[in-house]
Amino acid sequence: MTSSGGGKDMPVKPQGLRGMPAGIWVLGLVSLLMDISSEMIHSLLPLFMVTVLATSATTVGIIEGLAEATALIVKVFSGVLSDWLGRRKGLAVIGYGLGALTKPLFAMAGSSGLVLTARLLDRVGKGIRGAPRDALVADLTPPEIRGAAFGLRQSLDTVGAFLGPLLAVGLMLLWANDFRAVFWVAVIPGALAVLLLLFGLREPASPVREKRVNPIRRENLRRLGRAYWWVVLIGAVFTLARFSEAFLVLRAEQGGMALALIPLVMVAMNAVYSLSAYPFGKLSDRVNRKGLLAGGLVLLLAADLVLASSAHWAVVLAGVALWGVHLGMTQGLLAALVADTVPADLRGTGYGFFNLVSGIAMLVASVLAGLLWDSWGAAYTFYAGALFSVLALGLLWLHGRRMR
Repeated sequence: MTSSGGGKDMPVKPQGLRGMPAGIWVLGLVSLLMDISSEMIHSLLPLFMVTVLATSATTVGIIEGLAEATALIVKVFSGVLSDWLGRRKGLAVIGYGLGALTKPLFAMAGSSGLVLTARLLDRVGKGIRGAPRDALVADLTPPEIRGAAFGLRQSLDTVGAFLGPLLAVGLMLLWANDFRAVFWVAVIPGALAVLLLLFGLREPASPVREKRVNPIRRENLRRLGRAYWWVVLIGAVFTLARFSEAFLVLRAEQGGMALALIPLVMVAMNAVYSLSAYPFGKLSDRVNRKGLLAGGLVLLLAADLVLASSAHWAVVLAGVALWGVHLGMTQGLLAALVADTVPADLRGTGYGFFNLVSGIAMLVASVLAGLLWDSWGAAYTFYAGALFSVLALGLLWLHGRRMR
């Protein structure tokens, strides 16, 4: 399967999905397969740690925070490297390959230490592939359909994110809550993702100058500009409000759901996320993106307040559905805002620094969430998320006033 080069040389095809470059579909399907693999494990991992390995919510928060922060921090180096090399696919293949190779470690884990090791290595792989993959999406598509392209890739990614937990539920029911057997099955879609990327995507022509220069030299960093750093700041506060989704799983467990059925919470969230990501991405090409981002923050605020109110399964599902819509509105949108504010030859670097700052925020948010959970109760974890949502809305309002 091939794809045409990015930039202004690409013909603009505004007729929706038919006009989407083939490479975006390949990247989306690769993300779908890897997310099936990852979510089969991650939808069960908090329960596996708490019920089988007897770990605390604080430990879960630390492991999840370190893992997600590692992924986001590593992206800065892979993004810079992809700009310097002028090639992105090789780094993406290495990242997806490392993610696939770590899956057996979860099945073999007998302690939280090995779970932490597996999560960190898995997230290093995610970090290596993340910024080059996002830069590839921007390279492959013209600005007129950039929001739709990021939304489509995110939507396909999220199809995998709800198929994975569905498979996990079915296998847990079939195999009488055998966590490890489910983890072994997750190895298969991970391997298929690597093969599809390796043989299914032709990298577009490089937007990088012929003469390679260090992307993080002072004069290049100055080219990122104030608008870009505002996006970085808003994204970081946004991440503080949106701690690890492991706490959504633990909240469902508090309501007394059967262990085998708890991953359905993630199925519901990711189904809503998947259905909303592309339409909102397409909408973002036609409306004010910062206004749409503010709407997503309002939904996150509502989700936190609903989840704080009760652990009853119906309330949890309502909160999780709101969480899914907010993800669909905002995740592709934030990626498009980064692409809007950085030069083409610094896209990898731009995504890298964005994710570096967001990674630090994710670590802080998840550790804080775990500490609040153990010390004060689950409700205070979600109240803290709501408070950070209000802070992010305040920053967006302040930025709007500065622009005016």
